[in-house]
Amino acid sequence: MTPEAKKDFEDRIQTYVGREISARKRGLDDVNKVMVRQWCEVMGDNNPVYTDEEFAARSSKGGLIAPPTMLQVWGMEGYSMANEPKEDLQRELHKIFDAQGYSGVLGTNCDLEFKRDLRPGDQVYAREVIESISEQKATSRGLGYFIETRTVFTDQSGEEVGNMKFRVLKFVPDQATQDAAAGAGESEKVAAPTRIHSPRGHDNAWWWEAVDQGKVLIQRCKSCQTLRHPPRPMCGECQSMEWDSIESALQGTVFSFTQIHYPKVPGYQYPLVCAVISLNEGTRLVANVVGCDPEDVTIGMPVKGVVEQVDEATMLPQFYPAG
Repeated sequence: MTPEAKKDFEDRIQTYVGREISARKRGLDDVNKVMVRQWCEVMGDNNPVYTDEEFAARSSKGGLIAPPTMLQVWGMEGYSMANEPKEDLQRELHKIFDAQGYSGVLGTNCDLEFKRDLRPGDQVYAREVIESISEQKATSRGLGYFIETRTVFTDQSGEEVGNMKFRVLKFVPDQATQDAAAGAGESEKVAAPTRIHSPRGHDNAWWWEAVDQGKVLIQRCKSCQTLRHPPRPMCGECQSMEWDSIESALQGTVFSFTQIHYPKVPGYQYPLVCAVISLNEGTRLVANVVGCDPEDVTIGMPVKGVVEQVDEATMLPQFYPAG
């Protein structure tokens, strides 16, 4: 892109800053006990102030409240977003980026602020605006721009109950490789992008190194023998920091799953079914279900895992229908 074209492009995208993606609109469902119960079950949140009416009434909350982290849930579009998403200002902006080669998209961070607890019967309204678009940045994923949106959540009285800032990166995949090839006068096709690499830190590098060798290990407390995943330094049962591991047989069942439709991230194969797998050893693992149509995946379906090379740089456990 020439300097003149880049300036025209940046002038155009900056006209979107401050504009409203959606006017204040009411969520599809009011705050209710059923959705709260399902959320807590899936997330493993056992705080009784969310689901136990008697406990909540005796607590400082004086009654049931919804988990604060459910704030965004009440206004989400639902499955229509995956099939035929409605055209809005944000999708219009993303198409402008796509047309200029910034086809990659990556959610980078989300900041939430909670003003008050939501209770069953509350109505939640949301208003969303494009708050800022950064200057061009050089990132590990390629050259791109950060787009930040801000959503303000209000109740039936118009009182703000919370707000959310969400930032995504729109980038040119493998930009550094493309630049190097162009600078050297090379014409060969740029290598396909790989999956986003999982960070490897002090507490989990050992787990990923085992995956690289074709094994999935489960951390085990040496004191009370409790198994835990994902890896962490301390046992949640007895607080011991002494641990070893056992190898999983990678047999289990589908605890929950979702089919990811949008946005399509470079480096991933679609259809993409992401599932929580209940391993027979007693822990759960997030992985892809492959080897069948997404419509055939069901809760409770027996699966068998295999550690496979999913691209030139990544080994991952994937699960197939058992048998």
